[in-house]
Formats: sequence, structure tokens, C-alpha cells
Amino acid sequence: MSRLPVGIAAVLTVAAGLGIRTLWDGPFAKYAGDALYTVLIYLLLVLVWPAIRPWAAALVSGGLSWAIEFAQLAEIPAVLRPLLGSTFNPPDLLWYAVGAAVVGAAHAARLSAKAHASHPRG
Repeated sequence: MSRLPVGIAAVLTVAAGLGIRTLWDGPFAKYAGDALYTVLIYLLLVLVWPAIRPWAAALVSGGLSWAIEFAQLAEIPAVLRPLLGSTFNPPDLLWYAVGAAVVGAAHAARLSAKAHASHPRG
């Protein structure tokens, strides 16, 4: 997979997260932000390792998001709190999984469509 579309998707993911937090408040904005956080991690993985399988990228990005959430049970240095958060919130774990599953499914569908287009039947 080309890195340019992945890089653009990463920038758009950050813009979407900032836009949602700017336009809305409350649970929708928070949990959409959680899912997009995991999507960004996923895209950064694909940017660094373009050949990674969607299922592997989904597991790693979801796992990293969960690890960061559980790390909030301990003291997070103040300088890292804006990036990593500071309060453990169990529902966040669900939304990280949702973000990983959605972006993984979209990535798998894109790869499948690309493979189908390059190997037409006939």
C-alpha cells in the first residue's frame, strides 16, 4: 500500500478528532476521539510498515491503546497527559476496539478490492 494515502488518512484522522472535539461535547465527542486515537495508531503502523496485515495492525493498535489506558491506573507524567490521558475509564476500552475493528475492516476491504481489480476473472 502506498504511503501517501495512508499519510493523508492520518492527517484527516487528526483533523476529524480535533473537529469533533471542537464541535461537540460529551460522550459522543469523547468516545469518537477514543476510536480515532486507535485509528491514528493503526495508520501510523501502516505508514511505518506498509506490508502489515490488517488483522495484525488492528491487534497492535488496539493493544497499544489498551496498554495506554491501563497505564493511566499509574501516575502519568504531566508532560505526557495531553497525549496519553490521565484517568482510567473502562468504556474507553470498547471504543478502542471499535476503532481498531472498523479501520482494520476498511483496510482489508481496500486490499481485497485492489487484489480483485488486479486479477479480473474472465
